[in-house]
Amino acid sequence: MTVTSNRGIQSVQLGLLVNTALATIKFVAGVLGNSYALIADAVESASDILSSTIVWGGLRIAAREADDDFHFGYGKAEALASAIVSLMLLAASTGITIEAIREIHTPHHSPAPFTLVVLIAVVVVKETLFRRVLRVASEVGSPAVHADAWHHRSDAITSVAAFCGISVALWKGEGYEAADDWAALVAAIVIAVNAIRLLRSAVFDLMDRAPDPALLERVRLAALTVPDVMAIEKLKVRRSGTGLFVDLHVQSDPSLSLFDAHVVSGKVKSAIRSSLERVTGVLIHMEPFEGQLPKP
Repeated sequence: MTVTSNRGIQSVQLGLLVNTALATIKFVAGVLGNSYALIADAVESASDILSSTIVWGGLRIAAREADDDFHFGYGKAEALASAIVSLMLLAASTGITIEAIREIHTPHHSPAPFTLVVLIAVVVVKETLFRRVLRVASEVGSPAVHADAWHHRSDAITSVAAFCGISVALWKGEGYEAADDWAALVAAIVIAVNAIRLLRSAVFDLMDRAPDPALLERVRLAALTVPDVMAIEKLKVRRSGTGLFVDLHVQSDPSLSLFDAHVVSGKVKSAIRSSLERVTGVLIHMEPFEGQLPKP
């Protein structure tokens, strides 16, 4: 297992521990404090536990080496895990929405003031965790860890919504008890929006969408640093987990022997790998240069 995979797995494990503790605290506080928004927030944290477990499994599978059954490795397991997590978020959002609407039409008491203290602590913890996990996701280039980070941010947002709803219910008093439930409804919408955004990104990875143009340019410039490379005709890059697979057509001197062309292709591979550490495989097609060189 690579250092990159280990860092991603460690960040997910940390999230699992935090989510387990927070889900328990929020659910107990929600029941004792008569706050459905806090209970809905606990449900969101509980879904985070399951989703983080799925991400963990996806990362472990993606870290496997390529074999006779999967020639390009298991990297797509990350995008698949991210897609599953996104669908789970959508399901949680739907459930919270249905229950919030039901609670809005059901008379009940206002939430207890102590629930606000619980929510403030939750927001601080989850926002801190979001920033930490997102930083790891950016460093290792993992879409699954990125999805897990936004799960933490969604939890923080639902907690903020719950705080606002409970505050209104306590401040306004009788007749505003449902503000807590309206807050849960707003939180459900936020969760759904984040889920759709994450699902879109996961589907793009599964369909081998081209990466950012800036990354393609880095690959192209790295290949052109090799002295015998005269032009790059085609360049394709696809993501597989944290790795990148590069496919490019390199044009060189037509008089080169097959052995010399092979040496050039090896140098191009080395240049690309040195420029981008996340490159897992490079496939190079050597072709004769047929254009005109610029005049000195």
